Amino acid sequence: MSSLVLRQGLVVGETTHEVGDVLVIDGRIAAVGDVGEVPTGTKEIDASGCWLGPGLVDLHTHLREPGREEAETIESGAFAGAVGGFTALVAMPNTEPALDNVALVSYVLDRGARTPLDIAVAGAITVGRQGEMLAPIAEMAALGVRLFTDDGIGVQNPSLMRRALTYARPLGVRLAQHCEDEQLANGGSMNEGAVSSRLGLVGRPALAEELMVLRDIELVRLTGGAVHFLHLSTARSVAMVVQAREEGLPVTFEVAPHHFTFDETACDGFDPLFKVHPPLRPARDVHAIREALRSGLVDAVATDHAPHAPELKDLPFDEAPAGMLGLEHVASLTYEALGASPGTAHLFFTLLSRGPARVAQLRNSDARVRHSGHGGAVVAGEDANLVVFDPHQQWTAHSATLQSRAMNSPYDGRELVGKVRATIAKGQLVVNDGVLV
Repeated sequence: MSSLVLRQGLVVGETTHEVGDVLVIDGRIAAVGDVGEVPTGTKEIDASGCWLGPGLVDLHTHLREPGREEAETIESGAFAGAVGGFTALVAMPNTEPALDNVALVSYVLDRGARTPLDIAVAGAITVGRQGEMLAPIAEMAALGVRLFTDDGIGVQNPSLMRRALTYARPLGVRLAQHCEDEQLANGGSMNEGAVSSRLGLVGRPALAEELMVLRDIELVRLTGGAVHFLHLSTARSVAMVVQAREEGLPVTFEVAPHHFTFDETACDGFDPLFKVHPPLRPARDVHAIREALRSGLVDAVATDHAPHAPELKDLPFDEAPAGMLGLEHVASLTYEALGASPGTAHLFFTLLSRGPARVAQLRNSDARVRHSGHGGAVVAGEDANLVVFDPHQQWTAHSATLQSRAMNSPYDGRELVGKVRATIAKGQLVVNDGVLV
């Protein structure tokens, strides 16, 4: 028998919070509150002054395996996620080759099962993510895949997207869309506007994102299929999805930490670390996304963790690949965006755990879903996937200490408030005092 007790943390429930202990025995929560006498040999973790809640869930992680293991592997990504407080990651399908069939999905699931975390998979919507022919969605769904996306490039053909939504609906799965019209984006490398003009860089207009958001909302209305909008970056995109959701349409959306932390002026130095798609937007959009976070309008914060080999990020800005790291800093950045306030504990876990788990169906009772014990209540009987977050700890991010194989973090040297102190995944203590056990 293995046992662990977390002492005197603020247990953040779905509706109420209270200071108490959490006892974990053999991978499950055995007691919460006054846990009484604990088994001999129980490891004790001091959680006083900390938030104790369900382990974080990332809807949007690029693990790069298979094909780009020099940037990240499933194992190294899992270690980075654990340090960031995550107990489950959803692996994106834009690997080489793409995760568009049962064999490759099984490979990632099997490799993920060897890591400390639960690794779920988002399958590709189209074969090779080429946007020409539907992938075998039903076959992948039979393995428990609940989310499908061609992330990195949206499904450009509206007729094909309509067919995908119609096909996916009876399967009970959700499509996730990277919203950028590639013709409008025109190969741009940053947001189109005054800053891109001053820098002499080709811009990606906000309209490239917003038109596809509008298109897919109407396709949802037509088909009844469910869509999750990935990394929305403009105020207008967010407003359209919120309105559609209020109308009862089955739509959800996420925002990424870089889109509520940096604005387009971060590109002033031509540093490719700040190149992302969709691009960093003007300050007004950053402000609008922060307001949406604080108002509880956002379904999930997702990292869009996108590791790249150093030689690729050393290319000129317009030639370098888009993407930056996010797993190890997102908890602190989200806490900062929420105002670094003790009163935001419930919203913090809604955005980083319960909301993402709901979208990814990691609370689904369907026996085909392998990883169903995430984002729930901290109560006896639940799987012990937990995080201890210290909202008071001040620290400095250093790229040299990252668990990721890649180094393309824009947060190096940034002063942060709030840090993951411990991560308990699959009932095991994986991170203690901020470091891997």
